[in-house]
Amino acid sequence: MGGEKKEEEGVMASDFFWSYTDEPHASRRRQILSHYPQIKDLFGPDPWAFLKITVVVSLQLWTATSLQNAGWLKILTVAYFFGSFLNHNLFLAIHELSHNLAFSTPVYNRWLGIFANLPIGVPMSVTFQKYHLEHHRFQGVDGIDMDIPSHTEAHIVKNVLAKSIWVIFQLFFYALRPLFLNPKPPGVWEFTNLVIQLSLDYAMVYFWGWKSFAYMILSTFLGGGMHPMAGHFISEHYIFNPDQETYSYYGPLNLLTWSVGYHNEHHDFPRIAGSKLYKVKEIAPEYYEGFKSYRSWSQVIYMYVMDRTVGPFSRMKRKASKTAKKDE
Repeated sequence: MGGEKKEEEGVMASDFFWSYTDEPHASRRRQILSHYPQIKDLFGPDPWAFLKITVVVSLQLWTATSLQNAGWLKILTVAYFFGSFLNHNLFLAIHELSHNLAFSTPVYNRWLGIFANLPIGVPMSVTFQKYHLEHHRFQGVDGIDMDIPSHTEAHIVKNVLAKSIWVIFQLFFYALRPLFLNPKPPGVWEFTNLVIQLSLDYAMVYFWGWKSFAYMILSTFLGGGMHPMAGHFISEHYIFNPDQETYSYYGPLNLLTWSVGYHNEHHDFPRIAGSKLYKVKEIAPEYYEGFKSYRSWSQVIYMYVMDRTVGPFSRMKRKASKTAKKDE
C-alpha cells in the first residue's frame, strides 16, 4: 500500500497515514476483470430501485403525518427506532443514485435522487453526488476527497468524550466540511433540489405541523449519529489495520443499506448495483478473503470511540499528483 505514519504505541497519531502509491481499487479492478470478465455482466442499474425508494419515501412521509399530534417522547422514540432506519436507507439510496444505478439515463437518477431526498428534510442529493464521485476518482487525495476529516477536526477530537460527540454530530461534519475546504458553485440542479425540498418542508409544516417536520429531521440526525447504520461511515475507510485502506462489512444491515457494506467490492466496481455486489465476492473470492472485514457496525463505533490510538487522523491520504483514476 505504501502507507506511512509515525506514532507511539498506545498514543493517538498526530498526522494522517500517507500513501505514496495510487489508490488500490483501479488496479485491482483491472486484475479481477482480466481473470473474471463475466463480472461485466453485473454492470448496470437495479430494476427494483425506483419501487424500493418509492415505498420507503411513502412510508416515511406517512409516518411523519401520523405523528402530528403525538407527544415528543413518542416522536423521539419512533424517530430513533424506526424513522432513522428509513432515512438512512434513503441516504444510501441517494448514494446508489449518484452512480446512476437506478436508470441508464443519468438525468432520471438525478430526479429520483431529489425525490428520495424529501423525507430527509435537508437538500443534499445533488451536492452529495458531486463530492462523492470525487471520493471515488481521487480516494484519499489531499484537498479533494472530502470524505476525510479536516485537520481541525483531527486536532480537536482527541479523547473518548470528543470522539463520542463527533460521532453523534458526524452528519454535520460531512455536510459542512466540503463547504469550507472545497466549495463548489451551486448550479441549476442544486437550486431545483433546494426549491423542491423546501416546498415539501413547508407543506409538511403547513398541513401537519412542526411535529411532523421535526420527526423527519430527527430521523435524519439520529440515523446519522450514534446509530448502528451510521457505523458504515467509520467502517469504510478508517484504518484499524495499517495494511488496509478500505474495509467491507458482511452483516445483516446490508439488507437495509443497499449493500454499502460491500465497500471494497463497491470501490472496485462502482458500476455494479448494491443488490449484485455480493456476486463479485462469490465470483472472485481470492481477491477479498484476505482482507479484514466487519460483522457489526455497532462494534465498529465502539472500537472507534474506545480505542485511544484511533481517531480522525486514522485515514489514508495521498498527494494529488499521484492519482488520476477514472470512475468506471
